[in-house]
Amino acid sequence: MKLINTKNILSLFVISIFFTSCNNGNGDFDATGTFEADEIIVSSETAGRILQFDATEGSLLKKGELTVSIDTTSLAFQSEQVAASIQALGEKTTSLAPYIHTLEQQVEVQKTLKRTAERELKRVTSLVKDDAATQKQLDDAQSQFEIATSQLALAERQLEQQKNTINTQNRSILSEQSPLEKRKAQVDDQLNRSQVLSPIDGTLLLKYAEAGEITSPGKALYKIANLNSMNLRAYISGDQLSTVKLGQKVKVFIDKGKDEYKELTGTLNWISDKAEFTPKTIQTKEERAHLVYAVKIKVANDGAIKLGMYGEVKF
Repeated sequence: MKLINTKNILSLFVISIFFTSCNNGNGDFDATGTFEADEIIVSSETAGRILQFDATEGSLLKKGELTVSIDTTSLAFQSEQVAASIQALGEKTTSLAPYIHTLEQQVEVQKTLKRTAERELKRVTSLVKDDAATQKQLDDAQSQFEIATSQLALAERQLEQQKNTINTQNRSILSEQSPLEKRKAQVDDQLNRSQVLSPIDGTLLLKYAEAGEITSPGKALYKIANLNSMNLRAYISGDQLSTVKLGQKVKVFIDKGKDEYKELTGTLNWISDKAEFTPKTIQTKEERAHLVYAVKIKVANDGAIKLGMYGEVKF
């Protein structure tokens, strides 16, 4: 008959009690809390009827993916109207060019007449010296030259005045272009904003609207969160505060079964600088009178962690 070693039996009994105590979570953890995620509520930036919203709750969305399309018919008409007004301004300025061309031709004609009168004056002056022309002929040639000079000066002044007038008119017309271009940019921006894109890679948690409904600026459309990384919000006592630090690696435990825990690794990334009363859902009635500090522990999620799930922490 084989004898039983009572020392070995006692050791096994102690080990059994230790693991039972750990599995039941009877005071073996340093903190307890619930898992949460950084949630984003996506709102509409334009008013109109929702034409498309096919994503369902629980679906995975990629950053930049089109999620909601809002009717933009009226905005498209506004954009086309402003574009037409800008084009009309250009047509108004180019239509003034023929006036300048006509006056420039008149100046060239007057220059030709002046050159002709100048040559005639020189010819008659030479003839008078040779007694081949009379003084009256010289006076007439001189008069014709002066008239041609005066008419050329008048034509040049008219051309310059017309250029100044046209430039003033053009500036007045083109001064309307900048406000119109800004107006078009504003309308086009509203057109772009009517296409709602997912701001992050994440899971659509909750829909607040459906296709066919009328939305308005600021109205919530859906809630999204990246569940690949979760935050365990837990509470520690003032005595524990001096033993933890930001960036510290900690052990996180979640329920795996009835009497089992799954161990994960987390990083302490936030510690509250203000004390608060222990939340009712975390501690017993006697301990709720104590002041604690909130902490957040970031944990990579392999799919086992759900929003609102309880977690235990071991520092």
